[in-house]
Amino acid sequence: MSQTPRAAGPPGPDAGPARGRHSAAPVRRRAWPLFISLALVALAVAGGLALHQSRSAGQAGDPAVTGGAAGTADSDVAARAAGVDKVLASRAEAVRQDNEAEFLADVDPGNQSLLAKQRMLFANLRQFGFAKLSYEQLREQFDQSLVDRYGPSTYAVAVAMAYQIEGIDPVPVRTMLGYTFTRRPDGRWMLVSDTDLDSRLPRGSHQEAWDIGKVLVKREPRVLVVVEQNQTALATSLAAKAASAVKAVSRSWPGGWTGSGVVIALDDKVVRGADYSLPKNAEDALAMATFVYRTLPGEVSGTGERADSYVVINPRNRSKVDARTLAHEFTHVATAPYGTNAPRWLVEGSATYEEFLPMDGARDLALDKYREKVRTQYLPKAKSLPGDAVFFNDSSSSYPLSWLAVDYIFQRYGGTELVTLYQEMAALGTTQAERNRIMVEHLGLTEAGLFQALKKAAA
Repeated sequence: MSQTPRAAGPPGPDAGPARGRHSAAPVRRRAWPLFISLALVALAVAGGLALHQSRSAGQAGDPAVTGGAAGTADSDVAARAAGVDKVLASRAEAVRQDNEAEFLADVDPGNQSLLAKQRMLFANLRQFGFAKLSYEQLREQFDQSLVDRYGPSTYAVAVAMAYQIEGIDPVPVRTMLGYTFTRRPDGRWMLVSDTDLDSRLPRGSHQEAWDIGKVLVKREPRVLVVVEQNQTALATSLAAKAASAVKAVSRSWPGGWTGSGVVIALDDKVVRGADYSLPKNAEDALAMATFVYRTLPGEVSGTGERADSYVVINPRNRSKVDARTLAHEFTHVATAPYGTNAPRWLVEGSATYEEFLPMDGARDLALDKYREKVRTQYLPKAKSLPGDAVFFNDSSSSYPLSWLAVDYIFQRYGGTELVTLYQEMAALGTTQAERNRIMVEHLGLTEAGLFQALKKAAA
């Protein structure tokens, strides 16, 4: 997560006189950035939510099959599953074929509010250009109050939306929804609500850019920007900045990066789990990189499999977002598939290192002066590299020290070694002992040893 400049924050490198420039850019500051996840693991089981196929509802002993002959109940459950699958498949096909009538055909015709929202959803989805799109039932979420509201045929179910945006997502990814259906007199199933289960779903669910309001999608090569419907100028500006940032990270991240940058800049304060209604986030945050999942937490593993990240910009501070901000966040995007266990100093230090490198459309920064400033102002006061638990307690020093550590690794061991260190740390660094083992294997130093090396280099 990138932050707004603050008077008390750590000064970044001054812009130096690069390539004939004679004026210096303003000092850049950063306060407690945070690369957030959607925190799905604990919440995925809240309210009884379970990520299993709805077909399991017909197994012996399942409450859904009680109250009648087992064979009849199994048949009813299978028929319901097939009927709802038909509705879901029809909706996905309607988006692919640009058929609004088909998309709305199985929506409650008497619910004008739901119809309007689904019509908006269809128009939004059409702009994203999905190479793949499907919907899959997970598990029934029984709620007696919903049965009382809609009738005895009520079926509330968690649904996985699987999609791949053309030219953006490297693999198909998944997000979760909650749908409530009832059976019509003719036996067909009808969508009566898409919000009844929202409170039971994992954080960030049903908060995708296409779910919230009318949007405008703008594309550039390897870039997709989402803004409010009439904000064309903002979309154009962000697309240019994002293109510069994608190019910079692709060029400078060791081994290259071939991914894409998604930037979401909506007026809403809560999008994809990025919550800018929280006072600290609202005041400080510029942007957050939010996880995109290949498999949802609870499906294959407790933490899920990350495929990518989308960047969500704080509506309050969007005018302060520049290409360097996006380069910081796109570094998080590039490293998202590595895993979640790398130490915070390595995660944020790497993103800040990339942010400060030369970039098209941005002034070069006086990194030699900044390095000396960190060594003389922040390093003498520190006793260790900033730990995960206290990293954001004093971000004014955590970020400069993290940048210094990553800068040292780049200079001493090279970029390839940094990336392999990062990958192994992110995959296996679940304990301090494991982290030290990995550090010694790659650098011949523990974390404490690296800190002492920074001290020695400064002296």
